[in-house]
Parts: sequence; structure tokens; C-alpha cells
Amino acid sequence: MRATFCGVRGSTPAPGPEFVTIGGHTSCVAVAPDAGPPVLLLDAGTGIRRVPALLDGAAFRGTILLTHLHWDHVQGIPFFTAGDRPGSRVTVAMPAQGDPVAVLTRAMAPPHFPITPEGLRGDWTFVGLRPGEHDVEGLRVRAAEIPHKGGRTYGYRVTDDRGRSLAYLPDHGPLACGPGPDGHGARSEAALSLARDVDVLVHGGQFTEAEHALAADFGHATVEFAVSLAAESGARRLVLSHHAPGRTDGEVAALVEAADRATPLPVTGAAEGDTIEI
Repeated sequence: MRATFCGVRGSTPAPGPEFVTIGGHTSCVAVAPDAGPPVLLLDAGTGIRRVPALLDGAAFRGTILLTHLHWDHVQGIPFFTAGDRPGSRVTVAMPAQGDPVAVLTRAMAPPHFPITPEGLRGDWTFVGLRPGEHDVEGLRVRAAEIPHKGGRTYGYRVTDDRGRSLAYLPDHGPLACGPGPDGHGARSEAALSLARDVDVLVHGGQFTEAEHALAADFGHATVEFAVSLAAESGARRLVLSHHAPGRTDGEVAALVEAADRATPLPVTGAAEGDTIEI
């Protein structure tokens, strides 16, 4: 299984020379079960615009799994040229919360946008996903509801046919669950289950412990919490993503280096274009 980071910022894109190494696009990870092109996209932030380059000009035929419907996770959908074209076959799966087209249309329709989701070219299907185990594009996907402020939010665990696994929790608000034993926030049992013994845990790293109050207000974790969750769950590698849009390349690098020093577990920071072979 191969995962390529196409967008790694949280909240809003971050253009400018001080952000070019990490990248400024918002959340999107392209997953391929083998040596072929990606068939599963985790979130559809502005980073989805990088996916066509991974397809060698072909139309996308696969599934987009949305963790939730905040702008930084869906705003790239109408700009996904490999999906918005004849010959595409796109399934968009999101946390179940009523009619999925109607829910997405609240963010993508006039006067806020020229077209609705039904105006996209190609074959698009929109589904509300229930928590549990699912077969998605030949991969096993476990969806679980996790705490995050402002709408139903899922974390995902993706496993291939050889048992290699990736857990994806970019927006996770454990601080809303009360204090944890280490002072970094109480993790939900669902989040712990998704990350249990996973090969790679991709977790939000937007806030530090010094920004604890702000993280709680916005329904996010701290980097220190992510390290704690990875250690408790037995994850083999932690990748911090969903970086703060105002944190420069150098600041992200320093934050990741400090997190890596704090644990024997390998900790890296996601950057646009990075590919992980799992």
C-alpha cells in the first residue's frame, strides 16, 4: 500500500515562500493498494488538485472518503479535474447525517459557488457512511466516530490484503473528553482502536501544548497528545499532518524534531508530495 500526501495544511491554504517546503494545500491523502494509481482519497481539501498528476492523465475511478465536511476537507471537490470530466467514476463517502447530496450542497451551491455537486461531470455517487467495517476499492476500511467540534467526524483505518495498515485522524478533539492521565487530554476509545498496532498513524499536529486552550476551542488535539496516543496504541510510526496554516516550514520542522526526540517512536512531518510505502 502506498500513501501520497497531496495536502497537509489545516483550516485554510497557506501560500507564500515560507510555506513551500511543507506545502500550502489543505488535507488530502491519495492511497494506492499496489503499484497502480491511487483509488482511495482521504479527504478532498485543496490538495486534491495534485492528484491528477498521479494518474498520468487518466480520469479518476475510485472513492473519496471525507472525515467531515469542514471547508478545508471538501473545498477541492469542484476543482478536482480528474474527477470532474467524462469517464470518471467517483464515489464520495461521508459521515452519515441525512441526505449526503443535500448536506454537501449547503457548502457548494449558489450564491456561494456556481454549481451544486450534481453539476459535476462524470459519474458521481454520494453516500452517507455508517461506522463500522467497509470494503472500499479492494481495501478494508474501518470508520469510527471521533470527537471534533462542529459536525460529525470520522477517523479511518485502511488495511490492504497483506494486513498493512494506515490510520487517518487529521481532526481529533480529545481535549473535549476531559483531562487524560498524562495531562494532554483523554483519548476516545474509538481513536485508540483505530490506531491500535497500526503501521502508520497520520494525526493532526496543528497545535502545541502551549496552545492547549486554542486547540480545545477549535476541537483539536495537541502534538503532545498525538505522541501519547501513538505510544499508547502501539503504532509503529507517527506522521504529523494538518499543520497550522501560519506555521512556517522552519517552525513545522522544529516542532516535528521536538516530537521525535520526545519518544522512541519514529515521528515525521507530512509534506506535500511525500510518499510512504507501507
